[in-house]
Amino acid sequence: MEIQQLEKELAIRFDNHELIKQAFTHSSYVNEHRNETVVDNERLEFLGDAVLELGVSQYLFNENAEMPEGEMTKLRAAIVCEPSLVNFARDLDFGKFIRLGKGEEQTGGRERPALLADVFEAFLGALYLDKGYSEALAFLERHVFPKITTGAFSHAMDYKSQLQELVQQYRHQTITYRIIDETGPSHDREFLAEVQISEKVTGTGKGRTKKEAEQRAAKAALDKYQP
Repeated sequence: MEIQQLEKELAIRFDNHELIKQAFTHSSYVNEHRNETVVDNERLEFLGDAVLELGVSQYLFNENAEMPEGEMTKLRAAIVCEPSLVNFARDLDFGKFIRLGKGEEQTGGRERPALLADVFEAFLGALYLDKGYSEALAFLERHVFPKITTGAFSHAMDYKSQLQELVQQYRHQTITYRIIDETGPSHDREFLAEVQISEKVTGTGKGRTKKEAEQRAAKAALDKYQP
């Protein structure tokens, strides 16, 4: 395993290289190297899962002051689910660093979704043990949180589609979204959107992106819309 290459790509220098080796060690590798002192990544995966959930929960709590608990729970579930973790691992090219047994390697284990998701969590657990929570959180701020702000998980909170389905039950109803205000500097904009149903404003919402603001407006309309 090329630890130096991993450190260079992530701009992180680990104090304990054995921890990072463990994070990328699959049980199939351990089974084929019983004469060596090798530990798989399952315990680190357990710890990393908790670190990830705490970090994402903290981010959602701080960045979405008006979002109810139920919505935060739903969004968090979309962020920490296996398909999302697989995408995070692939974006970071973690697959090439995994230590696999020969059988697992030959059957495509390096691209196996469950394995990639486990490695991402195990890496986060190792980072937490080696550098502390603040560094683990900084890693999430670089590689996970930006995907939230750009709407990568909007499917989990797609209020616009829900509103469209509701309105389609009634004839002659149309939906229109408008951005009615923009505030803040260019690197930290906040947008205000409104949604009109048959030219009547039925909801407004704020967000860091236009899409997020429109989703919030649709949610507000869903909460009170009576056709």
